[in-house]
Amino acid sequence: MNQHLRPDPVAFIDIAAQRRRLGRSIDEAVSRVLAHCQFINGPEVTELEAALAAFSGAKHVVSCASGTDALLMVLMAKGVGRGDAVMCPSFTFCATGEAVALTGATPVFVDVDESTFNMDVASLTRGVATAKRLGLKPKGVIPVDLFGQSADHDAIAAVAQAEGLFVLDDAAQAFGASYNGRRLGGLGLITTTSFFPAKPLGCFGDGGAIFTDDAAFAETLRSVRVHGQGSDKYDNVRLGLTGRLDTIQAAVLLEKLKIFEDEIAARNVVAERYARGLGNVVTVPRLAGGASSVWAQYTIRLPDGIDRQEFALALKAQGIPTAIYYPKSMHQQTAYRDFPVADGGLPASERLSSDVISLPMHAYLDEPTQERVIKAVRGALST
Repeated sequence: MNQHLRPDPVAFIDIAAQRRRLGRSIDEAVSRVLAHCQFINGPEVTELEAALAAFSGAKHVVSCASGTDALLMVLMAKGVGRGDAVMCPSFTFCATGEAVALTGATPVFVDVDESTFNMDVASLTRGVATAKRLGLKPKGVIPVDLFGQSADHDAIAAVAQAEGLFVLDDAAQAFGASYNGRRLGGLGLITTTSFFPAKPLGCFGDGGAIFTDDAAFAETLRSVRVHGQGSDKYDNVRLGLTGRLDTIQAAVLLEKLKIFEDEIAARNVVAERYARGLGNVVTVPRLAGGASSVWAQYTIRLPDGIDRQEFALALKAQGIPTAIYYPKSMHQQTAYRDFPVADGGLPASERLSSDVISLPMHAYLDEPTQERVIKAVRGALST
């Protein structure tokens, strides 16, 4: 009897539905790699880099082992190190600041805009001043295109240019999104992304890529990717790491890239349904002018007085999963709380960490299932 009362669980991210859609194409792509046995730097890796360049508009793409390696490789290629400061948003996944800290440089955490979740330019300016006051050399800024939406790259670029900073766009959650009509990766910035399985374009393991229009910088990245090697395999000319993308993952991504535009369109339909169904009871995400999103997450803010844990449990009881990105901003986490924050503090990041919650979001969330989610959210808020 109880089994009939318990509703079927809703998938938070439905990778299995995508797998069914792709049918045998991925199996066949992987089989080709198993047949030629070039598991590192096989032909599919070069093919994928060309396909990603064509998709994004970037002149050069360097694939790598993860989104974190992508960030780290760029910072290493830029010579970032001890005494340098790199500005990072605090309200994001830890990899952004982690990569900076791993080079020996200092991440300086800046605040975000509460309506878009992306870097706040006024706080960025204060962060640069904070770094200088502490005797650090401001060297770069890493805006994050959070939850799938592009950051305000023109405003960030203006600050960066005035202060002599390089800009590294962390598009780990937003590859496929656009800013002022141009896809991320093709803006002329150095851009990184992640192909973690839950990302809008994900592989079947870890993977990442770096996008640049600078041919010489791309060559440096390729050296960093393989232990810093020079023209001779055993003459390493710089410090590097093992940052290659496996051929099997490249083969998987080539198949997924073929349906990616269709999936982005489907994700936007899902986001529009959520906005219509929930816009009058919670704070739904807002797209900034000129920005599009691939909706890596659909993150809402709960009204004042609603207990987030109780809300999540109410949805879970109806078979609907939720997640909190991020219950602690980076400057609140044990490993990062001793790094500097921009003067004036990070109040928006702290408020967001206390009231955001993410709902199921993927390209295969059909209307009846989504109506279940919307109904459950509204019900949980009215009890």
